[in-house]
Amino acid sequence: MRNVNRLCAVAVLIHLGVSLLHGYAHSELKVDLSSWQWYYVLGVITVAPLLGLALLWTKQRRVGLIVLAVSMAGSLIFGAYYHYVFISPDHVSHLPPGDAQGLFRMTAALLAMTELFGFIVALVGYKQIHRFPQITQISK
Repeated sequence: MRNVNRLCAVAVLIHLGVSLLHGYAHSELKVDLSSWQWYYVLGVITVAPLLGLALLWTKQRRVGLIVLAVSMAGSLIFGAYYHYVFISPDHVSHLPPGDAQGLFRMTAALLAMTELFGFIVALVGYKQIHRFPQITQISK
């Protein structure tokens, strides 16, 4: 279980760093989000993975893995839709002109990868807890 916690930490911390770079690219290109999108980014994409990660190191491991899996899945769906499906200035093929286009495209792809990785690792961890319930007792 400790390995799952470490892999989750890697996923969340890399995701946070990539998110910050992606936010920088958004601001450089002046790609604005609506109010609800900002709240979604703040709550689901930024805070929820950190909360899930923090819970992994407590007696609430199962809850932490669920929060992490749901937040990473929600982040992946949101990012994939707005970066690759819905045509808008937030779509990687319809960005406004600017020097940060490459950074935007690269971080959009890296976000998808880290979100998928975080989702998978959280699911594997959750499955391990259910397969071997004593893991939660041993690693406390």
